Amino acid sequence: MNEPGTKRSERRRNQRALNEKQKRRGQYYPLVYTLPNRKSNFETVEEEKEYLQQTTEEKLEVYRQLLPGLLKKLSLIPDPRKPEKIKHKMSVMMLYGILMFVLQISSRRESNREMTTPQLLENLKAFFPELTEMPHQDSLHRLLQDSAMEQIEVIYTGLLKELIHKKKFKKLLHDKRYLVAIDGTQKYVMEQCWDERYPRRKITEKEGKYHYYAFVVEAVLIFSNGMVLPLMSQFLENSRELEMIEDYEQWKQDCELKAFYRLAERLKTEFPKLPLTLLMDALYAKGPVMKICVKNKWQFMIVLKEKVVPSIWREATGLIGLDKEKENCLTKHWRGAKQTFRWVNNICYEYGHRFPKNRLKVHVVICQEKREVMDEKNNPVFEVTRHAWLSSEPVTKKNVHHLCNLTARKRWLHENNILKEKHQGYHYEHIFSHHFDAMRGYHYLMHIGRMLNEMAFHSVYLVGHVKAVGFQGFINKFKAAMIYRELDQERLCRRAASAGQLRLAGEDDWRTTRPAA
Repeated sequence: MNEPGTKRSERRRNQRALNEKQKRRGQYYPLVYTLPNRKSNFETVEEEKEYLQQTTEEKLEVYRQLLPGLLKKLSLIPDPRKPEKIKHKMSVMMLYGILMFVLQISSRRESNREMTTPQLLENLKAFFPELTEMPHQDSLHRLLQDSAMEQIEVIYTGLLKELIHKKKFKKLLHDKRYLVAIDGTQKYVMEQCWDERYPRRKITEKEGKYHYYAFVVEAVLIFSNGMVLPLMSQFLENSRELEMIEDYEQWKQDCELKAFYRLAERLKTEFPKLPLTLLMDALYAKGPVMKICVKNKWQFMIVLKEKVVPSIWREATGLIGLDKEKENCLTKHWRGAKQTFRWVNNICYEYGHRFPKNRLKVHVVICQEKREVMDEKNNPVFEVTRHAWLSSEPVTKKNVHHLCNLTARKRWLHENNILKEKHQGYHYEHIFSHHFDAMRGYHYLMHIGRMLNEMAFHSVYLVGHVKAVGFQGFINKFKAAMIYRELDQERLCRRAASAGQLRLAGEDDWRTTRPAA
């Protein structure tokens, strides 16, 4: 009898052979980037030092293009500390907090250990001369407790607006539009109520007991090269004043949809004329949500499920069944699957409890995919899946592939982004403080650190290095070089004094660039 590992290996080999067979039929498969399975190419210590020096300089160069202006604005946040007791400037405190997430430090205690080493300070001084001494995490924590933390996100959003104005993302757009994926995720759960603003839920097995949690609705920018940048965060936040008016059974807590309405208002305020396409899951398949998008002149692609909006589903499937000539139908092969698209335009959707009801015209597209895969017994079988979306734009044979495959499916990158922040070094589910304001402050600093790393990964000068060691390996090497390696300070100073330019790699750069040695 074969062992389970042997069966898995055989199934993978058969699946690869099946993929090659489908490629020969002309079916398109996306490029898959895997890390080289090889020994180190460095033959001498000098070669390794040169490699680390070069990649560290390139990554610090990206930070130098983005951080100085950001830190200058962050330093203008009102400082709640007593002037006579200030040891570190506001800009230094903010830089310390950002670098904590750039280097993917897991806790405040580890930050005190790892980020106060003389070697790290020496390596950073060339690019950030204002860093004369590293603060203590307790100092940063107290500052975040008392400062106006929402200003951090406002300033970060201003940096994104500046990059958009400079057309840094011009070649990475989807049909000249910015894709904004929106989804909610739970950040932390606790049994003790550290702050009345945390939402709560009853514990069914314990009468009178509650769990308190932090929940965030995240909006991210998605680009054609796979880069995902945090855009805005909207925390679920309870109001103690409203809770005291009514008892718990009648009082309605803050929820994901309420947070979306606040987030949408902020998006329109910050980016009033930016062409946005919102990508959302089935929770947002609501009349008021779509009405906001139409009012703000935003396009949208929202996942449609049969039980979420049954009236639209029944009408769409009924009209599709009547289309005997299959005029609104398209069949194509994409990424190894046979896709059959069927759609219906101009469905009148009525919603609301008042009379007359609100009305919207929506468009529905349903995609059935048939893919040949290997089952557990290593036999080729056909796997059939179905996807459906609500579209703000009428669907045609010319745009159905763009709307569904190249736009709506990009929402999955947001799902992957949340998983990366939770499980790949950013410690999204570690709130760093139970204090509500400090927790939000660390969250905003984490997003700035995440943005800096994403911009470095997708820098045209670092694509080959990232493909050679992977995203996580690249961060680990950078962290080790900054904290434990003695870098050439003269070269760092010369690089810091020279003129630089931020250039982002496009999708073609990822395809053509070879992994660095």
